Amino acid sequence: MSKELINYLSEYITPERKELFEKVLSSRTRYLTVVLEDIYQPQNASAVLRSCDCFGIQDVHIIENNNRFQVNPNVTLGSTKWLNLHHYRDQKQNTLDCIHQLREKGYRIVATSPHANDTDLEDFDLEKGKTALIFGTELTGISEVVEKNADEFLKIPMFGFTESFNISVSAAIVLHHLNLRLRQSDIDYLFTEEEKDEMRLAWLRKTIKSSALIEKKFFEDKSSAL
Repeated sequence: MSKELINYLSEYITPERKELFEKVLSSRTRYLTVVLEDIYQPQNASAVLRSCDCFGIQDVHIIENNNRFQVNPNVTLGSTKWLNLHHYRDQKQNTLDCIHQLREKGYRIVATSPHANDTDLEDFDLEKGKTALIFGTELTGISEVVEKNADEFLKIPMFGFTESFNISVSAAIVLHHLNLRLRQSDIDYLFTEEEKDEMRLAWLRKTIKSSALIEKKFFEDKSSAL
């Protein structure tokens, strides 16, 4: 049924938009996912989301312990429309809840941190499996909860006086490097056909005006044809 619905809704978009969907889907991945913990500056939050879309990352997990996550539409340029945003808020243990859910989905938890004993970005082993990259808050970085529960730690080598990059810059550097290495590897990191259909349908619904009414008509026509 989903294939039929996708084909039906596809008639309401231009061939150029349909071709763009297919081009983007051919590079989309859930092998890497991004976790943002307590990001409070809309400019940073927005820039990270934009980078995720640009590098083909579909899912972003947003932990809101002390700060509500806000985006700046002038920075995201509509990128949030194409991403799946998973919020963790109003729980006693938002960070742990996020970590546990990701582990249940087969992700290893990798915290980005400038700690001395961390793995350099260039040496990070992507073949160990699906990876959730956690980026901490602007001032203090990852929380103690993340530090205690992470499977591994990752750092960007630094050669200047400043200890770390801005979070949006860090995310862009890490995602660019790992994305490039994934594309050069034999790792099966791309969407399955089922995942492609899932996103085709979601993007069609977001793109088409009055998509709910059009979809309702589709099911009514199907029902009357029986």
